[in-house]
Amino acid sequence: QVQLVESGGGLVQAGGSLRLSCVDSGRTFIIYGMGWFRRAPGKEREFVAAVSWSGTRTLYTDSVKGRFTISRDNAKKTVYLQMNSLKVEDTAVYYCAATSSAISSGPSGYDFWGQGTQVTVSS
Repeated sequence: QVQLVESGGGLVQAGGSLRLSCVDSGRTFIIYGMGWFRRAPGKEREFVAAVSWSGTRTLYTDSVKGRFTISRDNAKKTVYLQMNSLKVEDTAVYYCAATSSAISSGPSGYDFWGQGTQVTVSS
């Protein structure tokens, strides 16, 4: 079973940085691909980034390329999302998710979800 808990959200000014963490308290973290999604107020859930179980393959949505970096530490059962040069439009609740299949940008491909952490970027 996978149990995901996100942390690291908060309030930051535009241009600032945050690092989100997602810890899996289950026993099989290493075999799951991991993704980050976000939902802004009044909008649909949006794919942000994903990393394969080995960490060798990553995916990013175009709007965050060059600013966000996804990584994982399997020994700590943790996936990270380093967010730099934050913009007001990055404001959202950020969710991590785990997939037993190949990583993708589609939320339906993910089996387990965390509760989310709020990121607010002020101008």
